[in-house]
Amino acid sequence: MIAGDRDAFNELVSRYGRYLYQTVYGVLRSAKDAEDATQEALISIFAALPQYRYQGFKSWMTRIAVNKAIDYKRSRERKKEQLTAEWGELEPVAAARVHTVEEAVLDREKREQLRGYVDQLPEHYRQVVYAFYMEEKSYQQIAQEQQIALKTVESKLYRAKQHLRKAWKEEDRE
Repeated sequence: MIAGDRDAFNELVSRYGRYLYQTVYGVLRSAKDAEDATQEALISIFAALPQYRYQGFKSWMTRIAVNKAIDYKRSRERKKEQLTAEWGELEPVAAARVHTVEEAVLDREKREQLRGYVDQLPEHYRQVVYAFYMEEKSYQQIAQEQQIALKTVESKLYRAKQHLRKAWKEEDRE
């Protein structure tokens, strides 16, 4: 970022950062999530400034921030659902069950096995899986970083999970 851009971004943050945080917090109701989503919103707003049509700047920013908060909330919910469903498929565990040493070893082996399957995925699937699950990036962030469409991110994650399920089932048959 060149110096003028940095100054402009700092001006945007100092003028509207608090307002946008409060707006985002109203949607998310979590200080940590609101901070993260506000940062994403400020970056998106700054990146979209060339497309701004000079009609209600504060409304335009608010709309971007609210959409970012909604995306952030959906992403968090989707991750929780997916992780719960995927771990449920891998090993149904009673919530109150106490793990023995043997169970702990088996759990670790299954996690290592899953990592091995992920490492065997084609590179374009593996990148999206790591970005989404390990780095906890949103579909939007992944799409921007990899310069692909949002639907492509969704498709790649879906296909990667299909590969993992297939590999897991084949392993169970052996």
